Amino acid sequence: MQTSLRMKRSWTTRRDEKSRRMQAAQCYMKGKLVDAESIVKVLELLLMPGDRVVLEGNNQKHASFLSDALSNLDPEKVHGLHMLISSISRPEHLDIFEKGIARRLDFSFAGPQSLRMAQMVEDGKVEIGSIHTYLELYARLVVDLIPRIALVAADKADREGNLYTGANTEETPTLVEAAAFHDGIVIVQVNEIVDELPRIDIPASWIDVIVETAETYQLEPLFTRDPRHITDIQILMGMIAIRGVYERHHVQSLNHGIGFNTAAVELLLPTYGEQLGLKGKIAKHWALNPHPTLIPAIESGWVESVHSFGGEVGMELYTAARPDVFFTGKDGSLRSNRTLCQMAGQYGVDMFIGSTLQMDAQANSSTVTAGRLAGFGGAPNMGHDPRGRRHATPAWLNMKVGNDPLVQGKKLVVQMVETFQGRDKPTFVDTLDAVKVGERAGLATAPVMIYGDDVTHVVTEEGVAYLYKARNPEEKRAALAAIAGVTPLGCGHDLSVNDRLRQEGLIAFPEDLGVRRSAAKRSLLAAASIEDLIEWSGGLYKPPAKFRSW
Repeated sequence: MQTSLRMKRSWTTRRDEKSRRMQAAQCYMKGKLVDAESIVKVLELLLMPGDRVVLEGNNQKHASFLSDALSNLDPEKVHGLHMLISSISRPEHLDIFEKGIARRLDFSFAGPQSLRMAQMVEDGKVEIGSIHTYLELYARLVVDLIPRIALVAADKADREGNLYTGANTEETPTLVEAAAFHDGIVIVQVNEIVDELPRIDIPASWIDVIVETAETYQLEPLFTRDPRHITDIQILMGMIAIRGVYERHHVQSLNHGIGFNTAAVELLLPTYGEQLGLKGKIAKHWALNPHPTLIPAIESGWVESVHSFGGEVGMELYTAARPDVFFTGKDGSLRSNRTLCQMAGQYGVDMFIGSTLQMDAQANSSTVTAGRLAGFGGAPNMGHDPRGRRHATPAWLNMKVGNDPLVQGKKLVVQMVETFQGRDKPTFVDTLDAVKVGERAGLATAPVMIYGDDVTHVVTEEGVAYLYKARNPEEKRAALAAIAGVTPLGCGHDLSVNDRLRQEGLIAFPEDLGVRRSAAKRSLLAAASIEDLIEWSGGLYKPPAKFRSW
């Protein structure tokens, strides 16, 4: 009976198809190597209409040569591709949809191209599958979005095809593995082919095609913030956060989002934090890119370890010289890993602290605003309470409300925002723009970045709202309104309830925390300029030219 039910079929269809395509391209290949001038012809032989293609394009590192080549394919030969791209950041990422080479898109973030993206979706030129978090997209690459083709970037390859990714390993191994072990074709652009690699990051057996390019792959200094642009308001918010969150809850492991608010915190640790006697008590372990503004805290002994999503342009010599802090290889270069660090930020840290563009009265937030389909990258991975967590820390336990022995602790999810985004754009709104944007884009759910149920604290220049203590939506709204300043939410707030909110610990103003507003001056920063950061680093930090003022 079992034999009669068994289907007669081939179990190697993907492998056979890969072999057929690779054989078709052999006339342009010398072993695994292809000349840069031939890459378009090779791609037209290796790609088929409707293929699922993963393209390395995270928020820092881009397979820029391969994405440009993809946009130059003949749409008569290759069309209707299903693209899987972490970050839509380069013009050709959307050009391929304009030309009909690609049709469907699953992605995580589209900051630089968010306006164009929204318009193309509305015009019907891009069909959105889903807007993912980074981990969510990576997970689906080995479940139901397995790529037929992977297009990635690396620093160097040797003659055998082994790869060295250097400080910017980032998402490369994840994308390669998803294709290589399910008979997909892996195509890599490299800056250089050498006889011997400093170390092997990805073995040759995972790689099918290598092209050496005249120009290096695109790499953005995304996490660099010039201290010159940190304002007194952001310094005040940093002081409020240190006293009202970091110190109060004994936060020792954390992730900082990108922004001047968190850069201010990093530069306040060696000064304001030192005054408070907090060294060794808070902010010791980090899931974080090598932020230049973290250099003073590292040099003054605050930081014990940093694991990174990616590298940062100009920080290569510094990270190599501080192996006790950063994860580095025997060659001295940083080993970053976007997938592993996202997991660390999700499960391994006490706190995520980031920012947003809009927040409603229940603390739901999003960076998707009117006319901008930006997505949100990894913030939702780190900006939520992972219910699977089981290890306890003082900060996690500090979030317990009540004495029930079965109540779990909670990860701190902090949103640190100024009450206005510019002169006339309130951060606090009645309804997120993301609701209408999601409807227009035909998304099944609104693209909310962080849900209010996960937010434990909100910090503004007015104070802190301890939302984890709110017993109902009305209390949550009142706590937020109390620190919302002169936004519509704040102006509608009944000031008479503030004393009760303060007494019950739902809000704290600067004076409640012992923070003097008049002390929030730039002179409190450990470094006031890029030049100061270079001096702190002993000359090891080499900032990109656009950050130099000399």
